[in-house]
Order: sequence, then C-alpha cells, then structure tokens
Amino acid sequence: VQLQAFGGGLVQPGGSLRLSCAASGFNLDDYAIGWFRQAPGKERERVSCISRSGGTTYYADSVKGRFTASRDNAKATVYLQMNSLKPEDTAVYYCATRAPTCTVVTGDGYWGQGTQVTVSS
Repeated sequence: VQLQAFGGGLVQPGGSLRLSCAASGFNLDDYAIGWFRQAPGKERERVSCISRSGGTTYYADSVKGRFTASRDNAKATVYLQMNSLKPEDTAVYYCATRAPTCTVVTGDGYWGQGTQVTVSS
C-alpha cells in the first residue's frame, strides 16, 4: 500500500502548481482522499478532500476559490490544482486516504510522503 504526493516546487506569488497523489497496492476508488499541509511551526491543516467518485469536494476557507481537487480513478491518481498561490501557502503537502467519507473518518488512513511547495519571489 503506497501513496505518493509529488509536483511541488518553488513558484512565485500568483503562480500555479498541480500536485498529484498516486496510489499503488490498493483500489484508490475505495477511498475519499484528503489533501493536507503543514508549515514549519504550524499544525497540520486539511486543505481539501474529494469523495470517492469525485463528485463532492471540500475546501478550507483559506484555499477556497483558488484550489481545485480532482481525481482519475482509472489512473489511480488524485490531483490538487493550486492557483493564485500566496506565500502563506508554503508548506509540505500530503495526501491521505479518508474512510469511509471526507466528513466521517475512522482511523488514520494511509499517508503519502509529502511534497514541498514554496511560494516566494
């Protein structure tokens, strides 16, 4: 069972990045997937979650209107499109399974290795 987040990098304020979360060893479509981030000295924050089918998404107020989660279950991959990035979006971003749903979660789930996003001029 493995999840891996990738696609991070250094981007200027106002720029965009697309993160990917690839799954192997299990059926991705059995799980909702959450995106989380943690900046140095701050608590981990859930920024988004996408339902198993992709039909329902949730966003933290801090990213609403700028971030968009999507998924391609055939490719066992979940995406987080991040636009209009701000310096305060700088963090390590993680993806994790959420079960049974985004809003009702039991257990810790499977977590992928994080990917660093740095927004700086």
